[in-house]
Amino acid sequence: MKYFVAEGSVVRQIWGNSDTILFIFAGAAAEFALNKAVDWLYFTGRLPADPLGRLFSTVAYARLIVFSEKEDALKTIDKMAAIHAAVEAKRGFKIPDWAYRDVLFMLIDYSIRAHELMHRPLTQKEKAEVCSVFLQVSQRMQIKNLPENYPEWLMMREDHLQQDLMISNFTTDLYRQYQKHLGLFRFYLLKQGQLLIVPLRVKTMLFPGKTALLKPVVALYKFSRILKLDEILKKSILPPAYWAQIRDLDKAPTYSKVF
Repeated sequence: MKYFVAEGSVVRQIWGNSDTILFIFAGAAAEFALNKAVDWLYFTGRLPADPLGRLFSTVAYARLIVFSEKEDALKTIDKMAAIHAAVEAKRGFKIPDWAYRDVLFMLIDYSIRAHELMHRPLTQKEKAEVCSVFLQVSQRMQIKNLPENYPEWLMMREDHLQQDLMISNFTTDLYRQYQKHLGLFRFYLLKQGQLLIVPLRVKTMLFPGKTALLKPVVALYKFSRILKLDEILKKSILPPAYWAQIRDLDKAPTYSKVF
C-alpha cells in the first residue's frame, strides 16, 4: 500500500496531533486576514459567515492528503482544484498563482512552527520533508513558479511576507467575525496563540507592541498532557460545537468519510 506521505514521516506526526493543528489554525487565521487575496475567500461568503468552519475545512483537506493512499490523496487534490476552478468561473477571472503559493507557504511554515512550539525543534531534513510534501500538492494543482527545495522556499517565503500582506477592511472585518464566533475570552486566547506562532512581519502588522503573555501557559499545557488534562484545556479554546472536531484531530481521517 503506497501512501502520499510515508508512514513514520514527521509530516504525519504534525498533522496527526491536535496541539500542532490548533496552532497551525491560529497562524493561518492571522495571516489570511492580512493576505492581499483574502477577497477571494469573501467572494463565496463562507469565510465571514463561518470563519472557524472554513478554516476547519481547509485543515480537513490537508489532513486527508497527508494520511491517504496516494491515489486517494491525488483525488482529494484534484477535488480541491475543481472547487477553486468553480469559484474562478463564477467570478470571471483566475485566482493568481501567487495567492495559491501564499496558502502553500502558510501550511509549510506553520507546520514547522507549531511542531517546534509544542514538541521539539525539527532537523533541516525534517523541515525539507515538510516543504517537499506541500510542494507535491502544489505541483499536482499545477501552480506555477514554485520553489524547488527548502532553502529556496525560505527565500520566497520571506519575499511573500514582505510583498503580499496588508492591513485592509477585510482584516478588520475578519477579526470582528472571529470575535463574534468565539466570544471575548476565546478571542483573547486566539490572539495570544497567534502572538506565539506567527512570523515577526505578521506580528508587527497585527499586534504592534504586544507581548505573548501565554508563553508560560504553553509549558503548563505540555505538563497537563502527562496528567491527561489537555482535553479540558483544548475545550476552553473553541466553542462546544467544535469539540468533537478537536478530538478527531488526534485520529487519522478516513477518505470515505469525506468523499
